[in-house]
Amino acid sequence: MQSTRTFTDKIFLILKGLGMGAANKVPGVSGGVVAFVAGFYEEFIYSLQKINRKAFKLLINGRFKSFYQYINGRFLSLLFLGMIISYFSISKVLDYLIKHYELYVWSVFFGMIIGSIYYISKDFKDWNFKPYVALAIGIILGVSISFLDPAMENDNLWFVFFCGIISVSGMTLPGFSGSFILILLGNYVLLLVDSVNALFDTFAEVIQGDFSFIENAARIRMLKILTVFTLGSVVGLVTFSHVLSYILKHYKSITLATIIGFIVGSLGVVWPWKKTLFKLQTDGTALLDSSGKKIIENYERYFPEMNTETYLALVYIILGIAIVLALEFYGQKTQKQHA
Repeated sequence: MQSTRTFTDKIFLILKGLGMGAANKVPGVSGGVVAFVAGFYEEFIYSLQKINRKAFKLLINGRFKSFYQYINGRFLSLLFLGMIISYFSISKVLDYLIKHYELYVWSVFFGMIIGSIYYISKDFKDWNFKPYVALAIGIILGVSISFLDPAMENDNLWFVFFCGIISVSGMTLPGFSGSFILILLGNYVLLLVDSVNALFDTFAEVIQGDFSFIENAARIRMLKILTVFTLGSVVGLVTFSHVLSYILKHYKSITLATIIGFIVGSLGVVWPWKKTLFKLQTDGTALLDSSGKKIIENYERYFPEMNTETYLALVYIILGIAIVLALEFYGQKTQKQHA
């Protein structure tokens, strides 16, 4: 698989990583959906589950080239390069767009979710009792998660490690948004905003030869939290990939039906027309997190009036569907080339 990739394929693989990274940071959107629709989901899971005992033996014995080839290293390294770039670039742009054009951003994502449901279900022919039950369970879980109330922020390192394991599920399980789960666990701002910004600021200072952050207790705390969160994410990524690789191999129809259900259920999270509800104190003022930002309690969803803004949002929903169909077209083209 590695040797047959052209330079253009490698560039597109980095772009797919950018897409996964950006999607993973947006609450309600799953990076796994990008992988699924773009046609590299099974290779992604297969490559991750190669990080096993044999891989560590190759690494410990200094057989780095064999290790790299065994885990499909070129594929994973290009994909993760795209994700890392995304966290320090596209995700910043997304933060800006959500702040200033929230309705239209959610409309695009809503369209992408609809397109994803179409993409995954159109070739699914194995409908019988068990897949229908799995579909229903997936929808119920997806909808139930979208209506849960978020917890308070918690920076206990064991809990942060657990958050890392759970949040990475969005990369491996399409329709299951790791970012939204972090909101429910109360740690979205802490782990995907504050800690990432702390790392960015630290890199900027180190490049300038400024190492004063070593004396900054708050910065060191944030870097420690990010390190533990990253370790949890790595453990979760490898663990989930092994579990998913097994169930995809032995229970593919039920797994795909559940994934379709999850994605259908996640439509409630990305419904464009919603008001953000913030947690309030007894005197009616907003509760603030460690960074001084309001804490999200949940969303109040509503049906919009038909006006210019709504029509434009509908155009963006169609754009979201078109993006998925374009990804599907490219994914099928790439698979044919490598077949």
